[in-house]
Amino acid sequence: MIDQPPADDATARAAHLHDGLRRFPPELFQFDARIRTGWLSDRYFVRTASTLRHAGRDPVVTMQVFAKQAGVLAGVYEAVRLFQTQLAEGYDPADLRIRTLLEGDAVNAAGSDAWEPVMHITGCYRGFAHLETPVLGVLARRSLIASNTRIVVDAAAGKPVIFMAPRHDDWRVQTPDGYAAQIGGVQSVSSDAAGAWWGARGVGTMPHAMIAAFGGDTVAATLAFARYLRGEEPGVQLMSLVDYENDSVRTALEVARAIRAEFGDGVLSAVRVDTSERLIDASLIGDPEVWGRARLTGVNSYLVRKMRAALDAEGFHYVGIVASGGFTPSKIRRFEGEGVPVVAYGVGSSLLGHSDPASGLLNDFDFTADLVRVDDRPEGKIGRTFRENPRLVPVDWAQLI
Repeated sequence: MIDQPPADDATARAAHLHDGLRRFPPELFQFDARIRTGWLSDRYFVRTASTLRHAGRDPVVTMQVFAKQAGVLAGVYEAVRLFQTQLAEGYDPADLRIRTLLEGDAVNAAGSDAWEPVMHITGCYRGFAHLETPVLGVLARRSLIASNTRIVVDAAAGKPVIFMAPRHDDWRVQTPDGYAAQIGGVQSVSSDAAGAWWGARGVGTMPHAMIAAFGGDTVAATLAFARYLRGEEPGVQLMSLVDYENDSVRTALEVARAIRAEFGDGVLSAVRVDTSERLIDASLIGDPEVWGRARLTGVNSYLVRKMRAALDAEGFHYVGIVASGGFTPSKIRRFEGEGVPVVAYGVGSSLLGHSDPASGLLNDFDFTADLVRVDDRPEGKIGRTFRENPRLVPVDWAQLI
Protein backbone atom coordinates (compact mmCIF):
# COMPACT_ATOMS: atom_id res chain seq x y z
CA MET A 1 0.00 0.00 0.00
CA ILE A 2 1.14 3.56 -0.73
CA ASP A 3 1.21 5.87 2.29
CA GLN A 4 -0.40 9.27 1.99
CA PRO A 5 2.19 12.02 1.39
CA PRO A 6 3.25 14.36 4.20
CA ALA A 7 1.57 17.72 3.84
CA ASP A 8 4.15 20.34 4.78
CA ASP A 9 7.47 19.11 6.18
CA ALA A 10 10.03 19.43 3.36
CA THR A 11 12.38 16.80 4.78
CA ALA A 12 9.57 14.30 5.26
CA ARG A 13 8.27 14.98 1.77
CA ALA A 14 11.71 14.42 0.24
CA ALA A 15 12.10 11.14 2.15
CA HIS A 16 8.61 10.07 1.03
CA LEU A 17 9.41 10.74 -2.63
CA HIS A 18 12.65 8.78 -2.65
CA ASP A 19 11.29 5.90 -0.56
CA GLY A 20 8.46 5.60 -3.08
CA LEU A 21 10.76 5.76 -6.09
CA ARG A 22 12.93 3.00 -4.64
CA ARG A 23 9.81 0.82 -4.35
CA PHE A 24 8.98 1.55 -7.99
CA PRO A 25 12.15 0.89 -10.02
CA PRO A 26 12.21 1.58 -13.77
CA GLU A 27 11.86 -2.09 -14.77
CA LEU A 28 8.51 -2.32 -12.97
CA PHE A 29 6.89 -0.12 -15.61
CA GLN A 30 8.09 -2.19 -18.59
CA PHE A 31 8.51 0.87 -20.76
CA ASP A 32 8.30 0.37 -24.50
CA ALA A 33 11.82 0.71 -25.94
CA ARG A 34 10.41 2.92 -28.68
CA ILE A 35 9.58 5.73 -26.24
CA ARG A 36 13.10 7.14 -26.34
CA THR A 37 13.02 7.24 -30.16
CA GLY A 38 9.90 9.42 -30.18
CA TRP A 39 7.69 6.79 -31.78
CA LEU A 40 5.06 7.30 -29.06
CA SER A 41 5.36 11.11 -29.06
CA ASP A 42 3.43 13.77 -30.88
CA ARG A 43 5.44 14.20 -34.05
CA TYR A 44 5.94 17.93 -33.57
CA PHE A 45 8.11 17.31 -30.51
CA VAL A 46 10.34 14.94 -32.46
CA ARG A 47 10.64 17.47 -35.27
CA THR A 48 11.40 20.24 -32.78
CA ALA A 49 14.37 18.25 -31.44
CA SER A 50 15.49 17.49 -34.99
CA THR A 51 15.22 21.14 -36.00
CA LEU A 52 17.28 22.23 -32.99
CA ARG A 53 19.92 19.65 -33.84
CA HIS A 54 19.99 20.79 -37.46
CA ALA A 55 20.38 24.40 -36.28
CA GLY A 56 23.14 23.49 -33.85
CA ARG A 57 21.13 24.56 -30.85
CA ASP A 58 20.49 22.71 -27.58
CA PRO A 59 19.04 25.22 -25.10
CA VAL A 60 18.74 24.47 -21.40
CA VAL A 61 15.06 24.92 -20.63
CA THR A 62 12.63 24.60 -17.76
CA MET A 63 9.40 22.83 -18.61
CA GLN A 64 6.49 23.48 -16.26
CA VAL A 65 3.70 20.90 -15.92
CA PHE A 66 0.33 21.81 -14.47
CA ALA A 67 -3.13 20.28 -14.14
CA LYS A 68 -6.29 22.01 -15.30
CA GLN A 69 -8.56 20.31 -12.74
CA ALA A 70 -8.65 19.88 -8.99
CA GLY A 71 -7.99 16.37 -7.80
CA VAL A 72 -5.43 13.80 -6.71
CA LEU A 73 -2.06 13.61 -8.46
CA ALA A 74 -0.90 10.15 -9.56
CA GLY A 75 1.72 8.88 -11.98
CA VAL A 76 4.66 10.76 -10.43
CA TYR A 77 6.93 7.72 -9.98
CA GLU A 78 6.24 6.57 -13.51
CA ALA A 79 6.91 10.05 -14.93
CA VAL A 80 10.21 10.39 -13.06
CA ARG A 81 11.32 6.96 -14.25
CA LEU A 82 10.44 7.96 -17.82
CA PHE A 83 12.78 10.95 -17.55
CA GLN A 84 15.45 8.74 -15.97
CA THR A 85 15.42 5.98 -18.57
CA GLN A 86 13.97 7.36 -21.81
CA LEU A 87 16.08 10.41 -22.60
CA ALA A 88 17.38 10.71 -26.13
CA GLU A 89 20.65 8.95 -26.88
CA GLY A 90 23.67 10.75 -25.48
CA TYR A 91 21.90 12.47 -22.57
CA ASP A 92 22.44 11.65 -18.90
CA PRO A 93 19.59 11.88 -16.37
CA ALA A 94 22.13 13.12 -13.81
CA ASP A 95 22.13 16.39 -15.77
CA LEU A 96 18.36 16.70 -15.52
CA ARG A 97 16.85 18.59 -12.58
CA ILE A 98 13.32 17.61 -11.58
CA ARG A 99 11.17 19.10 -8.84
CA THR A 100 7.80 17.46 -8.34
CA LEU A 101 4.74 17.15 -6.18
CA LEU A 102 4.22 13.76 -4.57
CA GLU A 103 2.12 10.76 -5.51
CA GLY A 104 -1.26 11.32 -3.89
CA ASP A 105 -0.89 15.08 -3.36
CA ALA A 106 -4.00 17.19 -3.80
CA VAL A 107 -3.64 19.62 -6.71
CA ASN A 108 -5.54 22.82 -7.36
CA ALA A 109 -7.23 22.36 -4.00
CA ALA A 110 -9.72 24.93 -2.74
CA GLY A 111 -7.84 28.04 -1.73
CA SER A 112 -4.81 27.33 -3.94
CA ASP A 113 -3.92 29.05 -7.18
CA ALA A 114 -5.51 27.67 -10.32
CA TRP A 115 -3.27 25.58 -12.55
CA GLU A 116 -0.81 24.82 -9.78
CA PRO A 117 2.57 23.58 -11.12
CA VAL A 118 3.02 19.91 -10.33
CA MET A 119 6.48 19.45 -11.86
CA HIS A 120 9.46 21.48 -13.11
CA ILE A 121 11.98 19.77 -15.41
CA THR A 122 15.22 21.57 -16.26
CA GLY A 123 17.82 20.33 -18.72
CA CYS A 124 18.92 20.22 -22.34
CA TYR A 125 15.67 20.30 -24.28
CA ARG A 126 16.77 17.98 -27.07
CA GLY A 127 17.23 15.28 -24.47
CA PHE A 128 13.62 15.23 -23.28
CA ALA A 129 11.49 17.07 -25.86
CA HIS A 130 9.95 13.77 -26.97
CA LEU A 131 8.89 12.85 -23.42
CA GLU A 132 6.22 15.54 -23.05
CA THR A 133 3.59 13.34 -24.73
CA PRO A 134 4.04 10.14 -22.68
CA VAL A 135 4.59 11.99 -19.40
CA LEU A 136 1.44 14.09 -19.74
CA GLY A 137 -0.51 11.00 -20.77
CA VAL A 138 0.68 9.07 -17.73
CA LEU A 139 -0.19 11.89 -15.35
CA ALA A 140 -3.58 12.46 -16.98
CA ARG A 141 -4.77 8.85 -16.92
CA ARG A 142 -3.47 8.05 -13.44
CA SER A 143 -4.77 11.29 -11.91
CA LEU A 144 -8.23 10.88 -13.46
CA ILE A 145 -8.66 7.48 -11.87
CA ALA A 146 -7.06 8.45 -8.55
CA SER A 147 -9.26 11.55 -8.33
CA ASN A 148 -12.49 9.73 -9.15
CA THR A 149 -11.61 6.96 -6.74
CA ARG A 150 -10.93 9.44 -3.95
CA ILE A 151 -14.36 11.04 -4.53
CA VAL A 152 -16.05 7.63 -4.24
CA VAL A 153 -13.97 6.53 -1.24
CA ASP A 154 -14.77 9.75 0.59
CA ALA A 155 -18.47 9.23 -0.15
CA ALA A 156 -18.28 5.71 1.30
CA ALA A 157 -17.18 7.17 4.63
CA GLY A 158 -14.72 4.45 5.57
CA LYS A 159 -16.50 1.48 4.03
CA PRO A 160 -14.41 -0.51 1.53
CA VAL A 161 -14.69 0.25 -2.17
CA ILE A 162 -13.81 -2.51 -4.64
CA PHE A 163 -12.25 -1.32 -7.92
CA MET A 164 -14.23 -3.28 -10.52
CA ALA A 165 -13.21 -1.34 -13.64
CA PRO A 166 -10.88 -3.74 -15.53
CA ARG A 167 -13.67 -5.07 -17.75
CA HIS A 168 -14.47 -1.56 -18.94
CA ASP A 169 -11.24 -0.75 -20.77
CA ASP A 170 -8.27 -2.13 -22.67
CA TRP A 171 -6.55 -4.95 -20.75
CA ARG A 172 -3.20 -3.20 -21.18
CA VAL A 173 -4.16 -0.49 -18.69
CA GLN A 174 -5.37 -2.77 -15.90
CA THR A 175 -2.16 -2.59 -13.88
CA PRO A 176 -1.61 1.18 -13.92
CA ASP A 177 -5.35 1.80 -13.48
CA GLY A 178 -5.45 -0.42 -10.42
CA TYR A 179 -2.40 1.34 -9.02
CA ALA A 180 -4.02 4.75 -9.55
CA ALA A 181 -7.18 3.54 -7.82
CA GLN A 182 -5.07 2.52 -4.84
CA ILE A 183 -3.59 6.03 -4.73
CA GLY A 184 -7.20 7.21 -4.62
CA GLY A 185 -7.95 4.99 -1.63
CA VAL A 186 -9.34 1.62 -2.70
CA GLN A 187 -8.20 -1.44 -0.79
CA SER A 188 -9.40 -4.11 -3.22
CA VAL A 189 -9.30 -4.67 -6.96
CA SER A 190 -11.07 -7.23 -9.11
CA SER A 191 -8.08 -8.59 -11.06
CA ASP A 192 -4.56 -9.67 -10.13
CA ALA A 193 -3.17 -7.34 -12.80
CA ALA A 194 -4.87 -4.32 -11.20
CA GLY A 195 -3.04 -5.00 -7.94
CA ALA A 196 0.32 -5.96 -9.40
CA TRP A 197 2.21 -2.75 -8.67
CA TRP A 198 1.19 -2.69 -5.00
CA GLY A 199 1.12 -6.38 -4.16
CA ALA A 200 -2.64 -7.05 -4.08
CA ARG A 201 -4.50 -10.03 -5.51
CA GLY A 202 -7.83 -9.73 -7.22
CA VAL A 203 -10.89 -10.22 -5.03
CA GLY A 204 -14.45 -10.90 -6.00
CA THR A 205 -17.59 -12.78 -5.33
CA MET A 206 -18.70 -14.78 -8.33
CA PRO A 207 -19.96 -13.65 -11.74
CA HIS A 208 -23.39 -14.27 -13.19
CA ALA A 209 -21.56 -16.54 -15.64
CA MET A 210 -20.74 -19.00 -12.84
CA ILE A 211 -24.41 -19.22 -11.90
CA ALA A 212 -25.38 -19.70 -15.54
CA ALA A 213 -22.83 -22.50 -15.82
CA PHE A 214 -24.65 -24.26 -12.98
CA GLY A 215 -27.95 -24.06 -14.82
CA GLY A 216 -29.02 -20.80 -13.24
CA ASP A 217 -28.94 -22.33 -9.73
CA THR A 218 -27.31 -19.78 -7.43
CA VAL A 219 -27.32 -22.18 -4.47
CA ALA A 220 -25.56 -24.93 -6.42
CA ALA A 221 -23.03 -22.46 -7.79
CA THR A 222 -22.28 -21.00 -4.36
CA LEU A 223 -21.89 -24.43 -2.76
CA ALA A 224 -19.49 -25.44 -5.52
CA PHE A 225 -17.63 -22.16 -5.10
CA ALA A 226 -17.38 -22.73 -1.33
CA ARG A 227 -16.00 -26.25 -1.82
CA TYR A 228 -13.45 -24.94 -4.29
CA LEU A 229 -12.31 -22.15 -1.98
CA ARG A 230 -11.99 -24.45 1.01
CA GLY A 231 -9.94 -26.89 -1.00
CA GLU A 232 -7.86 -24.60 -3.20
CA GLU A 233 -7.94 -21.05 -1.78
CA PRO A 234 -8.76 -21.42 1.92
CA GLY A 235 -7.86 -17.81 2.78
CA VAL A 236 -10.47 -16.28 0.47
CA GLN A 237 -13.74 -15.15 2.00
CA LEU A 238 -16.91 -16.62 0.52
CA MET A 239 -19.35 -14.17 -1.04
CA SER A 240 -22.32 -15.03 -3.20
CA LEU A 241 -24.01 -13.05 -5.98
CA VAL A 242 -27.76 -13.18 -5.37
CA ASP A 243 -29.59 -11.17 -8.05
CA TYR A 244 -29.44 -13.73 -10.91
CA GLU A 245 -33.18 -14.48 -10.73
CA ASN A 246 -34.05 -10.93 -9.69
CA ASP A 247 -35.40 -12.23 -6.38
CA SER A 248 -32.49 -11.27 -4.19
CA VAL A 249 -34.03 -11.63 -0.74
CA ARG A 250 -35.24 -15.15 -1.43
CA THR A 251 -31.97 -16.15 -3.09
CA ALA A 252 -29.84 -14.67 -0.29
CA LEU A 253 -31.76 -16.71 2.27
CA GLU A 254 -31.54 -19.90 0.21
CA VAL A 255 -27.80 -19.48 -0.18
CA ALA A 256 -27.24 -18.67 3.50
CA ARG A 257 -29.27 -21.69 4.61
CA ALA A 258 -27.43 -24.04 2.24
CA ILE A 259 -23.99 -22.83 3.30
CA ARG A 260 -24.94 -23.10 6.98
CA ALA A 261 -26.30 -26.63 6.45
CA GLU A 262 -23.08 -27.88 4.84
CA PHE A 263 -20.38 -25.82 6.52
CA GLY A 264 -21.90 -24.20 9.61
CA ASP A 265 -22.27 -20.59 10.67
CA GLY A 266 -19.75 -17.90 9.81
CA VAL A 267 -18.60 -19.34 6.48
CA LEU A 268 -20.65 -17.11 4.16
CA SER A 269 -19.12 -13.67 4.67
CA ALA A 270 -21.37 -11.63 2.38
CA VAL A 271 -23.86 -11.56 -0.44
CA ARG A 272 -23.59 -9.13 -3.34
CA VAL A 273 -26.60 -7.58 -5.02
CA ASP A 274 -26.19 -6.09 -8.51
CA THR A 275 -29.76 -5.53 -9.71
CA SER A 276 -30.07 -3.75 -13.04
CA GLU A 277 -31.30 -0.17 -13.01
CA ARG A 278 -34.00 -1.33 -15.45
CA LEU A 279 -35.46 -3.94 -13.06
CA ILE A 280 -37.39 -3.99 -9.81
CA ASP A 281 -36.46 -6.89 -7.56
CA ALA A 282 -39.30 -9.38 -7.13
CA SER A 283 -39.23 -8.95 -3.35
CA LEU A 284 -40.41 -5.36 -3.71
CA ILE A 285 -43.13 -5.85 -6.28
CA GLY A 286 -46.49 -5.38 -4.60
CA ASP A 287 -44.91 -4.69 -1.19
CA PRO A 288 -47.55 -2.43 0.44
CA GLU A 289 -44.91 -0.50 2.39
CA VAL A 290 -43.15 0.82 -0.73
CA TRP A 291 -45.05 -0.13 -3.87
CA GLY A 292 -46.17 2.97 -5.72
CA ARG A 293 -44.48 5.24 -3.20
CA ALA A 294 -40.83 5.14 -4.22
CA ARG A 295 -38.49 4.51 -7.14
CA LEU A 296 -37.60 0.85 -6.75
CA THR A 297 -35.40 -0.02 -9.73
CA GLY A 298 -31.83 -1.23 -9.28
CA VAL A 299 -30.11 -1.63 -5.95
CA ASN A 300 -31.99 0.67 -3.61
CA SER A 301 -32.22 1.24 0.12
CA TYR A 302 -35.57 -0.59 0.43
CA LEU A 303 -34.15 -3.73 -1.14
CA VAL A 304 -31.02 -3.70 1.02
CA ARG A 305 -33.00 -3.12 4.22
CA LYS A 306 -35.44 -5.88 3.34
CA MET A 307 -32.57 -8.27 2.68
CA ARG A 308 -30.86 -7.28 5.93
CA ALA A 309 -34.03 -7.84 7.95
CA ALA A 310 -34.62 -11.24 6.34
CA LEU A 311 -31.05 -12.40 6.99
CA ASP A 312 -31.13 -11.17 10.58
CA ALA A 313 -34.45 -12.89 11.24
CA GLU A 314 -32.83 -16.26 10.53
CA GLY A 315 -29.64 -15.61 12.49
CA PHE A 316 -27.42 -14.57 9.59
CA HIS A 317 -26.20 -11.38 11.25
CA TYR A 318 -22.65 -12.18 10.13
CA VAL A 319 -23.54 -12.09 6.43
CA GLY A 320 -22.76 -8.65 5.04
CA ILE A 321 -24.38 -7.04 2.01
CA VAL A 322 -22.16 -5.71 -0.78
CA ALA A 323 -23.82 -3.34 -3.26
CA SER A 324 -22.74 -2.78 -6.85
CA GLY A 325 -24.19 -1.58 -10.13
CA GLY A 326 -24.50 2.11 -10.98
CA PHE A 327 -23.14 3.49 -7.73
CA THR A 328 -22.07 7.14 -8.00
CA PRO A 329 -20.75 9.35 -5.20
CA SER A 330 -24.17 10.93 -4.73
CA LYS A 331 -25.88 7.54 -4.45
CA ILE A 332 -23.24 6.28 -2.03
CA ARG A 333 -23.55 9.44 0.07
CA ARG A 334 -27.31 8.98 0.12
CA PHE A 335 -26.92 5.38 1.30
CA GLU A 336 -24.48 6.43 3.98
CA GLY A 337 -26.59 9.36 5.09
CA GLU A 338 -29.60 7.10 5.46
CA GLY A 339 -27.61 4.40 7.25
CA VAL A 340 -28.35 1.74 4.64
CA PRO A 341 -26.72 -1.49 5.95
CA VAL A 342 -24.12 -2.03 3.22
CA VAL A 343 -20.65 -3.28 4.19
CA ALA A 344 -18.87 -2.43 0.91
CA TYR A 345 -19.43 -0.95 -2.54
CA GLY A 346 -18.29 -2.25 -5.91
CA VAL A 347 -17.68 0.52 -8.44
CA GLY A 348 -16.58 0.06 -12.05
CA SER A 349 -16.62 2.10 -15.24
CA SER A 350 -17.44 5.45 -13.65
CA LEU A 351 -13.98 5.53 -12.05
CA LEU A 352 -12.48 5.56 -15.55
CA GLY A 353 -14.40 8.69 -16.49
CA HIS A 354 -17.26 6.79 -18.17
CA SER A 355 -19.92 8.76 -16.36
CA ASP A 356 -22.44 11.55 -16.63
CA PRO A 357 -20.93 14.83 -15.38
CA ALA A 358 -23.91 15.08 -13.02
CA SER A 359 -22.55 12.01 -11.20
CA GLY A 360 -19.97 14.15 -9.43
CA LEU A 361 -17.10 12.30 -11.11
CA LEU A 362 -14.57 13.61 -13.61
CA ASN A 363 -14.67 12.72 -17.29
CA ASP A 364 -11.14 13.93 -17.93
CA PHE A 365 -8.07 15.19 -16.10
CA ASP A 366 -5.82 17.13 -18.45
CA PHE A 367 -2.25 18.21 -17.90
CA THR A 368 -0.36 20.79 -19.95
CA ALA A 369 3.36 21.56 -20.17
CA ASP A 370 5.05 24.76 -21.28
CA LEU A 371 8.62 25.89 -21.65
CA VAL A 372 8.87 28.83 -19.24
CA ARG A 373 12.64 29.39 -19.14
CA VAL A 374 15.26 29.09 -21.87
CA ASP A 375 18.97 29.42 -21.04
CA ASP A 376 18.11 30.97 -17.66
CA ARG A 377 15.86 33.64 -19.19
CA PRO A 378 12.08 33.83 -18.79
CA GLU A 379 10.47 32.60 -21.99
CA GLY A 380 7.00 31.35 -22.73
CA LYS A 381 3.78 32.08 -24.55
CA ILE A 382 1.54 34.79 -23.21
CA GLY A 383 -0.20 33.69 -20.03
CA ARG A 384 2.28 30.90 -19.29
CA THR A 385 5.13 32.03 -17.05
CA PHE A 386 7.30 30.31 -14.49
CA ARG A 387 5.49 29.87 -11.22
CA GLU A 388 7.12 28.73 -8.03
CA ASN A 389 5.46 26.08 -5.87
CA PRO A 390 6.99 25.56 -2.40
CA ARG A 391 5.52 22.05 -2.25
CA LEU A 392 7.73 20.76 -5.08
CA VAL A 393 10.38 18.25 -4.01
CA PRO A 394 13.71 17.90 -5.86
CA VAL A 395 14.63 14.47 -7.19
CA ASP A 396 18.06 13.37 -5.95
CA TRP A 397 19.33 10.90 -8.53
CA ALA A 398 22.13 9.78 -6.18
CA GLN A 399 19.53 8.25 -3.87
CA LEU A 400 18.10 6.15 -6.73
CA ILE A 401 21.27 4.42 -7.93
